Amino acid sequence: MTIHLVKLAVGIDSIDHLAAVQRQRLRDAVTRGERPRLRHITRTTPRRGEEILDGGSIYWVIRGAVRARQRVVGIEPAMGRDGVGRCALFLGRKLVSTLPMSKRAFQGWRYLAPAGAPPDAAVKERALPPKLAAELRELGLL
Repeated sequence: MTIHLVKLAVGIDSIDHLAAVQRQRLRDAVTRGERPRLRHITRTTPRRGEEILDGGSIYWVIRGAVRARQRVVGIEPAMGRDGVGRCALFLGRKLVSTLPMSKRAFQGWRYLAPAGAPPDAAVKERALPPKLAAELRELGLL
């Protein structure tokens, strides 16, 4: 059974900002001579990793609402800069907008059942002019 994760995107103002930060991280990896893989380092390893890798995504909370998701494509042990063991969540490059779903602040990540995940926004947004859809999304109304 598939399970998702939900995580605060700390310091991120919008989906476009998250995408820009991730593109920069990929460029930085190439500059360091590393394989360019999108990853998010977290303190704890999900115990339900197999369920996450069975089609699960990480849902990003941006400015108080879940606004985007990315497929989790790998989970591996990692070493933090402080020498402490961590977990690397490897993410697909496609960032998908979701319909906003309010979410209070929390630390770390949480599991998210598929039934509780917000639907993708692309289908509803196609009917709106792009500029209007962007403004409504920024206001948390779409």
